[in-house]
Amino acid sequence: MTKDSILAILRQEKDYISGEKISQAIGVSRAAVNAAVKSLRAEGYEILSTTNKGYLLTSSPDLISIGELMPFLPEKRTDRILCLESVNSTNKYLRDLAYEGAPHGQVVLAHKQTDGKGRSGSSFFSPKDQGIYLSYLILCDEAFTETSDLTASGNDPAATGKTHPYSTLSAWVAVAVSDAIEKVCGIRPQIGWINDILLHGKKCGGILTELSIESETGKIQSIVIGIGLNITEKKTDFPKELRESVSSLSQELKQSVNRAQLAAALINSLDQLCIDFPSRKERYLSAYRTHCSTLNKTVSVLRSGKEQTATATAVNDDFSLQVTYPDGSMEAVFTRK
Repeated sequence: MTKDSILAILRQEKDYISGEKISQAIGVSRAAVNAAVKSLRAEGYEILSTTNKGYLLTSSPDLISIGELMPFLPEKRTDRILCLESVNSTNKYLRDLAYEGAPHGQVVLAHKQTDGKGRSGSSFFSPKDQGIYLSYLILCDEAFTETSDLTASGNDPAATGKTHPYSTLSAWVAVAVSDAIEKVCGIRPQIGWINDILLHGKKCGGILTELSIESETGKIQSIVIGIGLNITEKKTDFPKELRESVSSLSQELKQSVNRAQLAAALINSLDQLCIDFPSRKERYLSAYRTHCSTLNKTVSVLRSGKEQTATATAVNDDFSLQVTYPDGSMEAVFTRK
């Protein structure tokens, strides 16, 4: 933690800052400051040191760490963030932490995933230090007091005549992710229904939302939101079969993207989502409709066990996709094929 705190101080300073001032600010010895600076230099940070002046950060590697996140987050927010070198899946790791009593808002970030997952069990390409691989824990009773008494049975529209509010959460998250990207990068991505993040028609990220349900009551206890964004990959970095359909933010924007700043913006957006859900639905629904790239396009729908083509005509109030078939019949679709 000492190293992260010192990095955060150096990042905020535009001029030299003395070792004495740093040691007083975080309550450690001058020797501890010197050791931390050496460790940061070993990680690729360029830090000048001058007698009677102190230290000056002049160049940084593109890393995601607690120290890199601290300048962009509220005080103490990093107490609920873990940054890991490598993990099979940030979602799986966070689910295990939830079973052990992790707090609401716990975040897991990894430099690399060895078994990252996408929708329907598909793999998510997660190369080291090229993307953002983030999972966020929601404890429903703490986060969503207005919906905490609803049970999982509401996920079955046939049982209640309406969708459970949690079933729309992936769409809300897509808007929150878009908010973060726009704030940091200055461009609003499109959303491929339900929750693909697109720039110029190419997928640059995805969202995987997983619910934990209490077996006896059917009550939804927690939700793990997984977000994967491609940031620095070049076209040749992707597997050949993906190169025409996927891309990265830096490739599409033709500029570099600070991964730590964007990761922090994602955390802030998800924190805000927890405040907004479900009372500010109109704001998220309006943004979703405005930026949904699927509208007016031909889509494939699994209908009565058979694949059929239809035209996506609207996003309904429950975030389902309204489609029209060639024979003029219409249907609300809740899941992708």
